[in-house]
Amino acid sequence: MRNIDQIYINGQFVTPHGTELADLVNPTTGQLAGQVRLGDVEDTRRAVAAARAAFPAFSRTSKEQRGAWLQRLHDAVLARADESAAALMEEYGGTSASSIGRSRYTANMFLDVKKVMDDHAFVKTVGKSKVVLEPVGVVAIITPWNSSAWFVANKVATAIAAGCTVVVKPSELSAVQNQILTECIHAAGLPPGVVNIVNGRGDVVGAELSVHPDINKISFTGSTAVGKTIARAAVDTMKRVTLELGGKGANVLLDDADFDKAVPAAIMACFMNNGQACIAGSRLLVPEHRLQQVKQLAKAAAEAVKVGDPRDPSVALGPIVTRKQYDRVQHYINAGIAEGAELLTGGPGKPEGLEAGYFVKPTVFAGVTPAMTIAKEEIFGPVLSILSYRTEEEAIAIANDTPYGLQAYVSSTDLARANRVADQLIAGRVHINGVHDDLIAPFGGFKQSGIGREFGPYGLEAYLEPKAILGAAAQYR
Repeated sequence: MRNIDQIYINGQFVTPHGTELADLVNPTTGQLAGQVRLGDVEDTRRAVAAARAAFPAFSRTSKEQRGAWLQRLHDAVLARADESAAALMEEYGGTSASSIGRSRYTANMFLDVKKVMDDHAFVKTVGKSKVVLEPVGVVAIITPWNSSAWFVANKVATAIAAGCTVVVKPSELSAVQNQILTECIHAAGLPPGVVNIVNGRGDVVGAELSVHPDINKISFTGSTAVGKTIARAAVDTMKRVTLELGGKGANVLLDDADFDKAVPAAIMACFMNNGQACIAGSRLLVPEHRLQQVKQLAKAAAEAVKVGDPRDPSVALGPIVTRKQYDRVQHYINAGIAEGAELLTGGPGKPEGLEAGYFVKPTVFAGVTPAMTIAKEEIFGPVLSILSYRTEEEAIAIANDTPYGLQAYVSSTDLARANRVADQLIAGRVHINGVHDDLIAPFGGFKQSGIGREFGPYGLEAYLEPKAILGAAAQYR
């Protein structure tokens, strides 16, 4: 049993004023694994006060000073990457390979951001004026449970690079991985108050951060519904917001794609992170005259996915994070059947032999139409919907027929054609022939998938305010 009973304020681990305890349940076994004591409004206000007090001095630090802290953060997080990977597997069922890779990636983020900061011009000339990019102020960081430490690390690193101080409200479902990351942040020796971390519920800690007058910016990753609530609350004090929200990614297979490679890749693009990814390619759009071939390939690929204990290196699909999320996925699977979609494989219930945990059968539907619930709503589970199209223009129209616009995919052996289609897809990121990795390129969504961008120079600029000084005689770089 793990019991986490402290939060991190002003450089110290302290006992929360809040007394509520949240259960930590291992999704692989369905058994209680520990508890976390949650902070309350008073704890949140103390954390904000610490961040506000630390801001004046920290905002005036040099790139070299901030770069040294980012390097120390990288070193501290990397030293405990194996512990973090184990926590990912335990807390939300991340598979062995993905958890190990993500934990090391979490450490590398600090160096990625350091490089962006080193290359960024914080003072420049625009027209005849000097423009100074100043830190926006105290930033509230609110993150979800699906690889929480990864999200926290990126946002904290970017805030530090900009010269901001932060209050973090991570998901209470990710208390173990967050505790490890907090201990790493403490070990890195940042000035007190620069990073504060309060475990707590969204409707308590998150709500207070959304309205607190001393919070200047909110960086939130999570559902579109919660993002809208945060934005409404934040507008009264004109907080800057970066919102990375939900998605319903389209994966467009053009008729000249290598289907033997593209269809299995599409299965994994949907099932990544156990299907619990806002960037998942959950709608597979295929040419009508190739539909039967796609159905055969998709069924075979899905049935080849091994489901089970995420600590087993051969397992590619672990459990859903909670019973509530499991029930949500089951609801959508049943809705697909009720609305007339063709169930190719998977379906309701748990895989044989895995009844104790929150495991979902890898599920693929064909004959899906754009009007069906499973084609419109974010499921957040390993459920793929196959839709067919007659022309390239129709494929693009179907792909864009969604309130979301976070990530999309295109497969074709003709790169010029793939790029032409990618240019017409309404999404913040479009991947051609596979799932690619670039944490310097901007990440974020069109439409109801969010506001603003993260990663690279676009992400850094979101933590900065431009000040124009007119009449400055000298030229600046």
